[in-house]
Amino acid sequence: MVGTDIGIDLGTASILVYIKGKGVVLKEPSVVAVDKSSDKIIEFGEDARLMIGRTPGNIMAVRPLRQGVISDYRITEQMIKYFIQKAVGKRTWRKPRVSVCVPSGVTEVERKAVEDATYNAGAREVKIIEEPIAAAIGAGIDIAKPCGNMIVDIGGGTADIAVISLGNSVVSTSIKIAGDDFNDAIVRYMRKKHNLLIGERTAENVKIKIGTCFPLAESETMEVRGRNLVTGLPRTVTVSSEETEEALREATLQIVEAVHAVLEKTPPELAADVADRGIVLTGGGALLRGLEELIEDRTGINTITADDPMTCVAIGTGQYVELLADRD
Repeated sequence: MVGTDIGIDLGTASILVYIKGKGVVLKEPSVVAVDKSSDKIIEFGEDARLMIGRTPGNIMAVRPLRQGVISDYRITEQMIKYFIQKAVGKRTWRKPRVSVCVPSGVTEVERKAVEDATYNAGAREVKIIEEPIAAAIGAGIDIAKPCGNMIVDIGGGTADIAVISLGNSVVSTSIKIAGDDFNDAIVRYMRKKHNLLIGERTAENVKIKIGTCFPLAESETMEVRGRNLVTGLPRTVTVSSEETEEALREATLQIVEAVHAVLEKTPPELAADVADRGIVLTGGGALLRGLEELIEDRTGINTITADDPMTCVAIGTGQYVELLADRD
C-alpha cells in the first residue's frame, strides 16, 4: 500500500482531516481533556469538548491551540497523532504525507512549531500552506489565474483576509478576532446587561441559534439559562436577536475594518477584479448570520459565503497535497 496523503485544517476550534480520494473523513473539536494530577490525556475531540465547564478539579479540558497557533506543544503533538491515526487507521505501511494550514500572519517560529509537531506525530513529509490559499482552493476558486480573488476566512481564533492572484496572496492580514471572540462578546453582554453568568457552550448556542450582526427582518428570541450574579441562583432570561447584534457589533466591525484595510492596499487592477468577482467568505465564523450583508453594506462589494464554509480549508489543504502529488 502506498503512503496516504493527508490535509489537516488545524483550527483553534476544530480539526478537520482530509484524505486523498476520500474527502473530509474527520471533524472534531480541538479540545483535549487532561488529568492534572497524573498529567495524562484522558480524551480527545468531541468527548473532551463535552467536558468543558463540567469537569471535577483534577480534570481539565484544554484547547492546545490559541488564535490559530500552538499554545501547548506537547498536547498538540499528541492530538495531531491521535487524529491522524483515527483518520487513517493504524494499518498503513508508510507514514503519510501531510499538509497543514496555518493563519497567514504566523511567525517563522510558530510555523516551525506546527511543522515539528506534525513530523513528531508520524508524518513522513510536511507541507505548510497559508489558510486563505487553502480556503480559496476549497471554495472552488482557480487560484492559478492572474486575477484577484478576495477570501475572508473566519475560523475560531483568527480571521484571515487575503487577495490572491497567481497562486499566492498579494495582500493579506490576519486578525485575532473570530468565532471565539463572538462567544466571549455574548458572555460579556449577558453579564453586563442581564447580570447572568453563562458558559462558553451556552454562548456558542446563542450565537448559532439567534446570533446575527445585521438587523433581521423578524426578531427571534430564545431562553438562556445561567447563574444570576446577584443571588447566585440559576435563572432563565429571554434574549432577542437584536441583543446579539448589539453584543457582536464591536467584534464584527473589526473584521469589516480589516477587509477595508486589505482593499486599500490592493493594487488597482486586482481591486477591480475583486469588485467584479465579489468577496468569498469561508470558515465556521462565516456561518454567523448577517455577515455577508454587513460586509456588502460597508464595502459595496457583492459578498457570498462558500458552499460548505466549515470544510473549505480542509478540502483546500487536501487538494493542495494532491496538486503536489501530481507534480511528483
